[in-house]
Amino acid sequence: MNLKILSRNPKLYSSQRLVEAAVKRGHKVETIDPLKCDLIIEKKKPSIVYKGKVLSETDAVIPRIGASVTYYGTAVVRQFEMMGVFTTTESQALVRSRDKLRSLQVLSRARLGLPKTVFTNYSKSVEEIIDHVGGAPLIIKLLEGTQGLGVVLAETRKAAESVIEAFNGLQARVIVQEFIKEAGGADIRALVVDGHVVGAMKRQGKEGEFRSNLHRGGTASVIQLSDEEENAAIKAARAMGLGVAGVDLLQSARGPLILEVNSSPGLEGIEKATGKDIAKSIIRYIERNI
Repeated sequence: MNLKILSRNPKLYSSQRLVEAAVKRGHKVETIDPLKCDLIIEKKKPSIVYKGKVLSETDAVIPRIGASVTYYGTAVVRQFEMMGVFTTTESQALVRSRDKLRSLQVLSRARLGLPKTVFTNYSKSVEEIIDHVGGAPLIIKLLEGTQGLGVVLAETRKAAESVIEAFNGLQARVIVQEFIKEAGGADIRALVVDGHVVGAMKRQGKEGEFRSNLHRGGTASVIQLSDEEENAAIKAARAMGLGVAGVDLLQSARGPLILEVNSSPGLEGIEKATGKDIAKSIIRYIERNI
């Protein structure tokens, strides 16, 4: 097969591993920068021009679209779809996953466990917002934040009021969530491919850090998911319409709670923690669908 990986940086671990896995299984593969693609839209013959060359005979694409280029990156994925090319992440699912609020609403409709969350239109009733999530401590997240950026832990009611009022004053869209104390600064990343969990790791934030992101100094270790946790991860990926997804969840007294569903999950942390060939699982997913 002829595969394309949509990535702005071919030297990233995830991009390199996908190339290695594809070549090992006998496929042709090329990494292309989605921002350098020109989209030709015409009746019956949509096409993509990359560096002056028409991209033809492409069987499948693997989108690795960064959050900062979601709009154009999604347009490129959509163009490939119009050309009849299989994609491991559909354009609509990609857009849906990048909208934190919409994602939570979709997951709620699927009756999945979630931390209690409040979103308002710059409400002046800050005290009511805090009460809705059970008081302080609580979590405040920017809707556009990624990799733990734009996430604040307000440990006291006064601090929560100050932070929410400050964001409101800047007209920054935020969601307010309850703080799950029993999670102990840790969360679980489950990698779901084609409706199956192919790897899972527990991420622990460094001492004094409530965010468990590996980019922020967190550590990762392999974990055996419970049936409830595995089912929640699979159901979350399905609800979001994602063939490949990184599902982040918390262990709580009331069962697994979904934090986020990532449509371009990194492979480095989870492959090193689990020792599993996740890239191979993604290539095999393509093979089963072509």
